[in-house]
Amino acid sequence: MNSGDTAWVLISAALVLFMTPGLALFYGGMVRAKGVLSVMMQSFICMGLVTVVWALIAFSLSFASDAGGGVIGTLRLVGVGHLGHTLPGFSAHTFHVSPLAIMVFQMMFAIITAALISGGTVDRMRFVAFMIFIVLWLLLVYAPLAHWVFSPTGWLAQRGVLDFAGGTVVEINSGFSTLALVLVLGRRTGWPREAMPPHSVPLSLLGAGILWFGWFGFNAGSALGANEVAVHAFVNTQLAAAAGLLGWIIFEAVREHAATTLGAASGAVAGMVAITPCAGFVGAMPALLIGALAGIVCALAVRLKFRWRYDDSLDVLAVHGIGGIVGMGLLGLFAAKSINPGGSNGLFSGGGFHLLGVEWLALVVAVSYCFAVSYGLARLVDRLVGLRVTPEVEFDGLDLRVHAETAYAAPGLGTHLGG
Repeated sequence: MNSGDTAWVLISAALVLFMTPGLALFYGGMVRAKGVLSVMMQSFICMGLVTVVWALIAFSLSFASDAGGGVIGTLRLVGVGHLGHTLPGFSAHTFHVSPLAIMVFQMMFAIITAALISGGTVDRMRFVAFMIFIVLWLLLVYAPLAHWVFSPTGWLAQRGVLDFAGGTVVEINSGFSTLALVLVLGRRTGWPREAMPPHSVPLSLLGAGILWFGWFGFNAGSALGANEVAVHAFVNTQLAAAAGLLGWIIFEAVREHAATTLGAASGAVAGMVAITPCAGFVGAMPALLIGALAGIVCALAVRLKFRWRYDDSLDVLAVHGIGGIVGMGLLGLFAAKSINPGGSNGLFSGGGFHLLGVEWLALVVAVSYCFAVSYGLARLVDRLVGLRVTPEVEFDGLDLRVHAETAYAAPGLGTHLGG
């Protein structure tokens, strides 16, 4: 074990965990005042719920020795037992990090991915239903996909798929799982006829800044060492975020004649989403292009929900699902072994069409699997406990009626109600 590499992975894990409170602020500012605490609570409950389920069984399903065919891990690592000196498929000559450090780093990925889903369900999903859905989704959607892509023994990894930090496992997964869930859940009462503007854009900007900060751990930490690949990933994250920000606000300025602060924040996030699978495999100039394209494409994708009438409240599909597709799709073009000898050459680096083909295979598999299984799980939870709150609870707001609290004190009310 190399102490420097392990320290970097542990620091990166802490940065990734910090992204979840940042996401809570980002989402919280974009909802109406009566629902800010409920959407923040969904992020925070993931920090507790996913941690426990990950340690008990989901980590083993994701990273234990293969159960056959590269489909799912065994139960050998249940309860984080029998770790040994390396994880299955991770070469001790390549990675010099404690397996327990990898376990906790990957735990933080699972937490933020689950929390992202809450952005589509604001103002109308029952809290207990959300928790049940997340547990089932973690075991039946996230863990299998993580095994396929992140574990070296997974069937997609064995076919040469590159995904540096989660274009499939985190981004496409969260986007298309959210789409499936909101199609079963239904639209907010009054949407899209009734305007539902953000109650605090400054709160969202603060959250976006925290996400930007934490994303350096998310991407550069995925090198699993303090090395040159981590440096490339760090630099590419900054370049893509900046280009995504500019791409989004230029799109707004041209199409809508106003460059918004929320658009700038969303563009930065879109750029970081798209560079996530590419961060340790591409050079600086491709990173700028990938980020800029993501900013424009994701800004355009946000408008599609109004045409197709699906209420993905905070645009998880448009930013994360579509941004993940942009990143995975372009990785097959721009990947270069000169950046990462452990990767592959893409089409523009003389590698031919092979990498482009397997990247699109992984993309299609991730979209199809995550949407189909999440849709089935949403139907199951709806049948078991009901997904949606009553119209009266939705009208009054989940903060007051579900959590017995308000984010902002009203005349005649305390800051805590029903305690």
